[in-house]
Amino acid sequence: MHLTTLARHALSRGRTPAETYALLARRTRKPLPSARAVCLALTIPLAETTRRLNDCYDALLADPTPGTETDTGELLEALGVFDIPKSLTDTELTIVDHLLTAIDAHGSLRPGHHHGLTRWFTTGNLTTAYLSLTTTHPMPRTGNPTLYWTTLTTAGELLTTTRHSDTRIKYALAHCRARATRP
Repeated sequence: MHLTTLARHALSRGRTPAETYALLARRTRKPLPSARAVCLALTIPLAETTRRLNDCYDALLADPTPGTETDTGELLEALGVFDIPKSLTDTELTIVDHLLTAIDAHGSLRPGHHHGLTRWFTTGNLTTAYLSLTTTHPMPRTGNPTLYWTTLTTAGELLTTTRHSDTRIKYALAHCRARATRP
């Protein structure tokens, strides 16, 4: 049976992507093909699958220690390797552009926060990305606070026009507007 078919079967039985990876990697002793099969079973395009796996190959898949398949699967999941990309609308792409501008204007975003934002962009969870940035204050010396808050205001205004606008956005938007008008 083809690895991707096995992965689809395991996922359809309620296994998480991490558990599915561990199952396949233990069975085959081939970590890279096992991870690829899980990604393809999740309908992640091959080019994106290849890019993601290349990014973590040396650290996680090149020379694994037997018995660490569960840990490796959990790490792959935590890194976002198994995140299913969402196709974004033009408005959502514009929101992402504004959020990326805000990230640049921040001046010193923590790596873990940046990683989380990247995952939210991939999965289309723009509300969570926006709300997380509205609670973070830009660095006055290395960032551009005015650009940060005005860009977040614009992103928030666009988010309020989307179909599934969250009521928390209104409060965060008011906060951003107030911060943007401060000297």
